[in-house]
Amino acid sequence: MDIREIQTFAVIVKTGSFQKAAEILQYSQPTISMRIKQLEAELKIPLFERGKTLQLTPAGTLFYEKAQALLAQYDALDQLAEQLHNEAPRSLVLGISDPTASLIMPQVIKSFNVAHPTVTIHVQVADANACSQALQDGIIDFAICGAPNLMLDHYYEPFFHDDLNLLVSEQHPLAHRKVVSLKELKNETFLFTPENCPIRIQIEQYLRRSIGDQYKKMEVTTSLSHKYYVRENLGVSIFTATAHSEVFSGTKVIPIKNLPIHPPIGLLTPSNKSDYDSITLSMVQHIIEAFENRGQEIHYPKILREHTK
Repeated sequence: MDIREIQTFAVIVKTGSFQKAAEILQYSQPTISMRIKQLEAELKIPLFERGKTLQLTPAGTLFYEKAQALLAQYDALDQLAEQLHNEAPRSLVLGISDPTASLIMPQVIKSFNVAHPTVTIHVQVADANACSQALQDGIIDFAICGAPNLMLDHYYEPFFHDDLNLLVSEQHPLAHRKVVSLKELKNETFLFTPENCPIRIQIEQYLRRSIGDQYKKMEVTTSLSHKYYVRENLGVSIFTATAHSEVFSGTKVIPIKNLPIHPPIGLLTPSNKSDYDSITLSMVQHIIEAFENRGQEIHYPKILREHTK
């Protein structure tokens, strides 16, 4: 069967007339009639009742239902082919901070690749300040990170605010607790990220208010490594709910009361850039949707709000 014959048949049914179908398709009426005859000959069934009014046969009615589904799939394939033709192969380089880089981006990129199979994605995992510098140097297209201390000539817009939890070993005396307070953490050994980490600075400020200097420190610079040290009961870790979102055997995540720190995750872009191509916008949208699925309120970045106006 020729797809044009099926398209012609569908237009005739929708318009209720061979003549109107000929006008829409810009063919002569004899051409329209010939296509239907060819289609009926190939199917070996009559599609229309021959009479004064245009009516489908029972077989024609069933065939029309299937034809509609086929034509919808054909249109989708046609649009995909046009997209692939117009979308020249290119790459997108992202600066992503952990834990987003490790726990969220793999699923985001997998989904993005389905929509944009000709685009190659590169991920540079770095902290917020390193992402800011990479953006300044033109190494990355944009970044998803916390608020950098080194802003340079950039625009930062948070779209998600995380919570902080306590991670302890299953062997720890607090492991059975459903919630803890900072005052209960006296004399604990805390696993910390580097001293210049904004989250660590805020956590220590609250710790000093609650327990003074009655705690010990152990620096483990990569936050996602903390769980391995915690499992061995070498210390406890206060870090984001995202970092602790996956169950890790031998550890327990406990909410902390009266700790009003909500680390931001945001979009870092050049402040002098206002136009973004569809590829960049699509990637940002995929990232936003991944965080939206985490069940917390999302603030859509300016570049997406402007694009949807």
